[in-house]
Amino acid sequence: MKKILLSISVSLGIYNFAQEKADIPVVDTTKAWSIQGQNTLMLNQAAFSNWVGGGANNVGWLAGVNYNMTYEKGKDLWENIIILGYGQNNTKGIGTRKTQDVINLSTNYGREFAKNWYLSGGASLQTQFAGGFEDGNNPDAKKLSNFMAPGYLNIGAGVTYRPNDNFTMTLRPANARWTFVLDEDLQYAGTYGLKNDGDSSLFQFGFLGTAIYKLKIMENINLINTGSVFSNYIDHPERLVLSYSGVLNMKINKFISTNITVDLLYDHNQIRRTQLKQTLGVGLAYNFESGKKRSDNKSNQSWLK
Repeated sequence: MKKILLSISVSLGIYNFAQEKADIPVVDTTKAWSIQGQNTLMLNQAAFSNWVGGGANNVGWLAGVNYNMTYEKGKDLWENIIILGYGQNNTKGIGTRKTQDVINLSTNYGREFAKNWYLSGGASLQTQFAGGFEDGNNPDAKKLSNFMAPGYLNIGAGVTYRPNDNFTMTLRPANARWTFVLDEDLQYAGTYGLKNDGDSSLFQFGFLGTAIYKLKIMENINLINTGSVFSNYIDHPERLVLSYSGVLNMKINKFISTNITVDLLYDHNQIRRTQLKQTLGVGLAYNFESGKKRSDNKSNQSWLK
């Protein structure tokens, strides 16, 4: 009898312990915030002495940061992007010229309403740090641009499609776009679409579509493609503002990499020709990743590792 009672007691104890463990809520240790970033410093230099083929001594540098900060929890998705870059080249007999100058900030919040689809709203700002001039950015030449001249601010709402970490597309049928020209020397009619002399801004309302596609070509070689299109409902909707940016990153080791960038832009209000910018740099690049995303396929982020 004692043995039977002992067996029943042990069985009840094990059962109660198992029930208590089952009642303990499972703690989700996955972080809602994740941060991916790249810091770069590219250097180039050339020196000549009694070189019959000719050439001018020069030294250049280019520094930049590219951060992607994402919040994912439940049906909420909030992505923030910070891209900053500036570079100069000094050539003997010519002086210092700007080779890179970009400020690109954006934020987009979405609430999932169907698998991979989000109702979203967000804003973005694009401008530059310093003045741009004709004749290869010669500061003695005619000024073409400056900080917030132009500066582009977009605020809009629409939908975002994000099937994985490598592809994001946002469509905003309702998007307000302001073009700012805060440099008084550039505030005359026709510049960046300004209607009258002395105007400091231009308002447009229309459709904005953006997309980012990250492609891992092979081990340590990846390509980031970014594109956008804007159509102004108010005036000449057929005059699309088109832009494309491609960044090819070839990683040599943990701290050294080669970057090739290509930027294409067509904006009727700037010049009626396609603009092209291309850079090549070899130097220091430090990548980091903090936080674990909730995405089903974590390997989608392997392009950055």
